[in-house]
Amino acid sequence: MENDLVMDSIMKNYRKTIWNNFTKGVREFNMISPGDKIAVCVSGGKDSMILAKCIEKYQKISGVSFLVKYICMDPGYNSENLEIILNNANRLGLFLDIFNTKIFDSIEREKNNPCFLCSRLRRGALYKAAMERGCNKIALGHHFNDVIETILMGMIYGGQVQTMMPKLHSDNYENMQLIRPMYYVHEDEIIKWTEENELKFIRCSCKVTSNQNDYNQNISKRQEVKELIKTLKLKNPDIEHHIFRSVWNVDLKHLISYHLGDKKHCFMDNYDDLN
Repeated sequence: MENDLVMDSIMKNYRKTIWNNFTKGVREFNMISPGDKIAVCVSGGKDSMILAKCIEKYQKISGVSFLVKYICMDPGYNSENLEIILNNANRLGLFLDIFNTKIFDSIEREKNNPCFLCSRLRRGALYKAAMERGCNKIALGHHFNDVIETILMGMIYGGQVQTMMPKLHSDNYENMQLIRPMYYVHEDEIIKWTEENELKFIRCSCKVTSNQNDYNQNISKRQEVKELIKTLKLKNPDIEHHIFRSVWNVDLKHLISYHLGDKKHCFMDNYDDLN
Protein backbone atom coordinates (compact mmCIF):
# COMPACT_ATOMS: atom_id res chain seq x y z
CA MET A 1 0.00 0.00 0.00
CA GLU A 2 2.76 2.45 0.96
CA ASN A 3 4.61 1.61 -2.24
CA ASP A 4 1.48 2.55 -4.24
CA LEU A 5 1.20 5.89 -2.42
CA VAL A 6 4.84 6.73 -3.09
CA MET A 7 4.47 5.94 -6.79
CA ASP A 8 1.22 7.90 -6.94
CA SER A 9 3.05 10.95 -5.61
CA ILE A 10 5.48 10.78 -8.54
CA MET A 11 2.71 10.34 -11.12
CA LYS A 12 0.47 13.06 -9.64
CA ASN A 13 2.34 15.66 -7.62
CA TYR A 14 5.58 15.34 -9.58
CA ARG A 15 4.36 14.28 -12.99
CA LYS A 16 5.59 17.43 -14.71
CA THR A 17 8.88 17.91 -12.85
CA ILE A 18 10.02 14.32 -12.32
CA TRP A 19 8.07 11.81 -14.40
CA ASN A 20 7.82 13.86 -17.61
CA ASN A 21 11.49 14.83 -17.43
CA PHE A 22 12.44 11.20 -16.77
CA THR A 23 10.54 9.97 -19.85
CA LYS A 24 11.87 12.89 -21.91
CA GLY A 25 15.45 11.81 -21.25
CA VAL A 26 14.72 8.13 -21.90
CA ARG A 27 13.05 8.82 -25.23
CA GLU A 28 15.18 11.70 -26.50
CA PHE A 29 18.40 9.77 -26.04
CA ASN A 30 16.92 6.36 -26.89
CA MET A 31 18.10 4.90 -23.59
CA ILE A 32 15.81 1.88 -23.39
CA SER A 33 15.18 -0.44 -26.34
CA PRO A 34 13.17 -3.65 -26.77
CA GLY A 35 15.12 -6.64 -25.52
CA ASP A 36 17.31 -4.69 -23.13
CA LYS A 37 18.17 -6.14 -19.75
CA ILE A 38 19.00 -3.22 -17.49
CA ALA A 39 20.82 -3.31 -14.18
CA VAL A 40 19.41 -0.42 -12.17
CA CYS A 41 22.17 0.46 -9.72
CA VAL A 42 20.67 1.29 -6.33
CA SER A 43 23.23 2.90 -4.04
CA GLY A 44 20.91 3.68 -1.15
CA GLY A 45 20.70 7.39 -1.94
CA LYS A 46 17.62 9.34 -2.99
CA ASP A 47 18.57 9.60 -6.67
CA SER A 48 19.00 5.91 -7.38
CA MET A 49 15.87 4.97 -5.42
CA ILE A 50 13.60 7.30 -7.35
CA LEU A 51 15.31 6.14 -10.57
CA ALA A 52 14.38 2.57 -9.67
CA LYS A 53 10.74 3.52 -9.10
CA CYS A 54 10.52 5.44 -12.38
CA ILE A 55 12.03 2.58 -14.40
CA GLU A 56 9.70 0.13 -12.65
CA LYS A 57 6.71 2.24 -13.72
CA TYR A 58 8.09 2.77 -17.23
CA GLN A 59 8.47 -0.98 -17.67
CA LYS A 60 4.78 -1.41 -16.86
CA ILE A 61 3.26 1.30 -19.01
CA SER A 62 5.68 2.19 -21.84
CA GLY A 63 4.90 -0.73 -24.14
CA VAL A 64 8.65 -1.37 -24.51
CA SER A 65 9.57 -4.95 -23.64
CA PHE A 66 12.68 -5.00 -21.47
CA LEU A 67 13.93 -6.68 -18.30
CA VAL A 68 15.24 -5.09 -15.11
CA LYS A 69 17.50 -6.19 -12.27
CA TYR A 70 17.78 -3.93 -9.23
CA ILE A 71 21.32 -4.42 -8.03
CA CYS A 72 22.87 -2.94 -4.93
CA MET A 73 26.56 -3.03 -4.16
CA ASP A 74 27.62 -3.19 -0.52
CA PRO A 75 31.11 -1.62 -0.59
CA GLY A 76 31.44 -1.98 3.16
CA TYR A 77 28.43 -0.22 4.68
CA ASN A 78 28.02 -0.29 8.42
CA SER A 79 24.96 -2.12 9.75
CA GLU A 80 23.00 1.09 10.29
CA ASN A 81 23.31 2.28 6.69
CA LEU A 82 22.61 -1.18 5.30
CA GLU A 83 19.44 -1.32 7.39
CA ILE A 84 18.31 2.04 5.98
CA ILE A 85 18.78 0.74 2.43
CA LEU A 86 16.86 -2.46 3.11
CA ASN A 87 14.03 -0.63 4.90
CA ASN A 88 13.65 1.81 2.01
CA ALA A 89 13.65 -1.01 -0.53
CA ASN A 90 10.94 -2.75 1.48
CA ARG A 91 8.85 0.43 1.72
CA LEU A 92 9.20 1.06 -2.02
CA GLY A 93 8.52 -2.53 -3.00
CA LEU A 94 11.93 -3.17 -4.58
CA PHE A 95 13.70 -6.51 -4.49
CA LEU A 96 17.40 -5.73 -4.30
CA ASP A 97 20.07 -8.11 -5.53
CA ILE A 98 22.86 -7.20 -3.10
CA PHE A 99 26.47 -8.12 -3.74
CA ASN A 100 29.50 -7.41 -1.56
CA THR A 101 32.82 -5.74 -2.28
CA LYS A 102 35.58 -4.36 -0.05
CA ILE A 103 35.94 -1.02 -1.81
CA PHE A 104 35.74 1.07 1.37
CA ASP A 105 38.67 -0.89 2.78
CA SER A 106 40.65 -0.28 -0.41
CA ILE A 107 40.24 3.50 -0.42
CA GLU A 108 41.16 3.95 3.26
CA ARG A 109 44.80 3.87 2.21
CA GLU A 110 44.32 6.43 -0.58
CA LYS A 111 45.44 9.88 0.60
CA ASN A 112 45.34 12.05 -2.50
CA ASN A 113 41.94 11.50 -4.15
CA PRO A 114 39.92 8.79 -2.39
CA CYS A 115 36.60 9.89 -3.92
CA PHE A 116 37.93 9.49 -7.47
CA LEU A 117 39.31 6.05 -6.71
CA CYS A 118 36.08 5.01 -4.99
CA SER A 119 34.00 6.13 -7.99
CA ARG A 120 36.23 4.23 -10.43
CA LEU A 121 36.21 1.04 -8.39
CA ARG A 122 32.46 1.18 -7.83
CA ARG A 123 31.76 1.74 -11.54
CA GLY A 124 33.89 -1.26 -12.50
CA ALA A 125 32.22 -3.45 -9.87
CA LEU A 126 28.77 -2.45 -11.14
CA TYR A 127 29.65 -3.24 -14.76
CA LYS A 128 31.03 -6.62 -13.73
CA ALA A 129 27.97 -7.47 -11.61
CA ALA A 130 25.64 -6.41 -14.43
CA MET A 131 27.45 -8.60 -16.96
CA GLU A 132 27.34 -11.57 -14.59
CA ARG A 133 23.56 -11.16 -14.46
CA GLY A 134 23.20 -11.05 -18.23
CA CYS A 135 22.52 -7.31 -18.47
CA ASN A 136 23.60 -5.11 -21.37
CA LYS A 137 23.09 -1.76 -19.67
CA ILE A 138 23.55 -0.19 -16.26
CA ALA A 139 21.34 2.72 -15.18
CA LEU A 140 22.68 5.34 -12.78
CA GLY A 141 20.79 8.05 -10.91
CA HIS A 142 22.75 11.12 -12.00
CA HIS A 143 20.44 14.08 -12.50
CA PHE A 144 20.40 17.54 -14.12
CA ASN A 145 22.38 19.19 -11.32
CA ASP A 146 25.09 16.54 -11.53
CA VAL A 147 25.43 17.43 -15.20
CA ILE A 148 25.88 21.18 -14.77
CA GLU A 149 28.20 20.68 -11.80
CA THR A 150 30.37 18.39 -13.93
CA ILE A 151 30.57 21.04 -16.66
CA LEU A 152 31.82 23.69 -14.23
CA MET A 153 34.14 21.29 -12.40
CA GLY A 154 35.82 20.40 -15.69
CA MET A 155 36.37 24.06 -16.53
CA ILE A 156 37.42 25.29 -13.08
CA TYR A 157 39.48 22.37 -11.84
CA GLY A 158 40.28 20.36 -14.97
CA GLY A 159 40.91 23.07 -17.56
CA GLN A 160 38.63 21.39 -20.09
CA VAL A 161 35.14 21.65 -21.57
CA GLN A 162 33.21 18.42 -21.12
CA THR A 163 29.95 17.15 -19.71
CA MET A 164 28.36 14.10 -18.14
CA MET A 165 26.88 12.23 -21.11
CA PRO A 166 23.29 10.89 -21.00
CA LYS A 167 24.54 7.52 -22.23
CA LEU A 168 27.83 6.00 -23.30
CA HIS A 169 29.47 2.76 -24.36
CA SER A 170 31.83 1.15 -21.87
CA ASP A 171 35.48 1.19 -22.90
CA ASN A 172 36.36 -1.83 -20.78
CA TYR A 173 33.25 -4.02 -20.81
CA GLU A 174 32.25 -5.23 -24.26
CA ASN A 175 28.68 -4.57 -25.41
CA MET A 176 27.85 -2.75 -22.17
CA GLN A 177 26.30 0.70 -22.01
CA LEU A 178 25.68 3.19 -19.23
CA ILE A 179 22.47 5.24 -19.21
CA ARG A 180 21.35 8.18 -17.06
CA PRO A 181 17.54 8.40 -17.31
CA MET A 182 17.31 11.22 -14.71
CA TYR A 183 19.29 13.54 -17.00
CA TYR A 184 16.59 16.23 -17.11
CA VAL A 185 15.33 15.86 -13.52
CA HIS A 186 16.31 18.63 -11.09
CA GLU A 187 17.66 17.65 -7.68
CA ASP A 188 15.42 20.02 -5.74
CA GLU A 189 12.35 18.16 -7.06
CA ILE A 190 13.81 14.85 -5.89
CA ILE A 191 14.43 16.37 -2.46
CA LYS A 192 10.83 17.60 -2.30
CA TRP A 193 9.61 14.11 -3.19
CA THR A 194 11.67 12.50 -0.44
CA GLU A 195 10.47 15.00 2.16
CA GLU A 196 6.84 14.69 1.13
CA ASN A 197 7.01 10.92 1.52
CA GLU A 198 9.09 11.13 4.72
CA LEU A 199 11.85 9.01 3.23
CA LYS A 200 15.34 8.94 4.75
CA PHE A 201 18.24 7.97 2.52
CA ILE A 202 21.96 7.56 3.10
CA ARG A 203 24.51 10.03 1.77
CA CYS A 204 28.22 9.40 1.44
CA SER A 205 28.90 6.67 4.00
CA CYS A 206 32.49 5.64 3.35
CA LYS A 207 35.03 5.33 6.13
CA VAL A 208 37.15 8.17 4.78
CA THR A 209 34.51 10.86 5.32
CA SER A 210 33.04 9.32 8.47
CA ASN A 211 36.47 9.34 10.13
CA GLN A 212 37.10 13.02 9.44
CA ASN A 213 36.79 15.25 12.50
CA ASP A 214 35.32 18.11 10.51
CA TYR A 215 34.07 17.15 7.09
CA ASN A 216 33.27 20.80 6.32
CA GLN A 217 36.99 21.53 6.38
CA ASN A 218 37.50 18.87 3.72
CA ILE A 219 34.64 19.94 1.49
CA SER A 220 34.58 18.26 -1.90
CA LYS A 221 35.11 20.04 -5.17
CA ARG A 222 31.58 19.13 -6.20
CA GLN A 223 30.16 20.73 -3.07
CA GLU A 224 32.20 23.86 -3.77
CA VAL A 225 30.66 24.04 -7.24
CA LYS A 226 27.17 23.47 -5.79
CA GLU A 227 27.68 26.50 -3.57
CA LEU A 228 29.03 28.55 -6.48
CA ILE A 229 25.99 27.81 -8.63
CA LYS A 230 23.71 28.60 -5.71
CA THR A 231 25.36 32.01 -5.33
CA LEU A 232 25.25 32.77 -9.06
CA LYS A 233 21.58 31.80 -9.17
CA LEU A 234 20.72 34.60 -6.74
CA LYS A 235 21.55 37.16 -9.43
CA ASN A 236 20.67 35.08 -12.48
CA PRO A 237 17.80 32.58 -11.94
CA ASP A 238 18.48 31.08 -15.39
CA ILE A 239 22.14 30.28 -14.69
CA GLU A 240 21.58 26.51 -14.44
CA HIS A 241 19.85 26.41 -17.82
CA HIS A 242 22.62 28.47 -19.41
CA ILE A 243 25.35 26.21 -18.07
CA PHE A 244 23.43 23.15 -19.30
CA ARG A 245 22.89 24.59 -22.79
CA SER A 246 26.53 25.69 -23.13
CA VAL A 247 27.65 22.18 -24.13
CA TRP A 248 24.81 21.91 -26.65
CA ASN A 249 25.80 25.11 -28.47
CA VAL A 250 29.52 24.62 -29.07
CA ASP A 251 30.85 26.48 -32.13
CA LEU A 252 34.13 24.82 -33.10
CA LYS A 253 35.19 27.94 -35.03
CA HIS A 254 35.43 29.78 -31.74
CA LEU A 255 37.56 27.25 -29.89
CA ILE A 256 41.34 27.41 -29.72
CA SER A 257 41.58 23.65 -30.03
CA TYR A 258 39.56 20.48 -29.56
CA HIS A 259 40.17 16.78 -29.90
CA LEU A 260 38.06 13.96 -31.23
CA GLY A 261 39.39 10.71 -29.86
CA ASP A 262 43.18 10.81 -30.15
CA LYS A 263 43.20 13.38 -32.93
CA LYS A 264 43.73 16.99 -31.90
CA HIS A 265 42.59 19.99 -33.95
CA CYS A 266 43.69 23.61 -33.61
CA PHE A 267 42.20 26.74 -35.15
CA MET A 268 45.63 27.50 -36.61
CA ASP A 269 45.50 24.35 -38.77
CA ASN A 270 43.41 26.08 -41.44
CA TYR A 271 43.42 29.69 -40.22
CA ASP A 272 44.68 31.22 -43.47
CA ASP A 273 42.30 29.12 -45.58
CA LEU A 274 39.31 30.68 -43.83
CA ASN A 275 40.41 34.26 -44.48
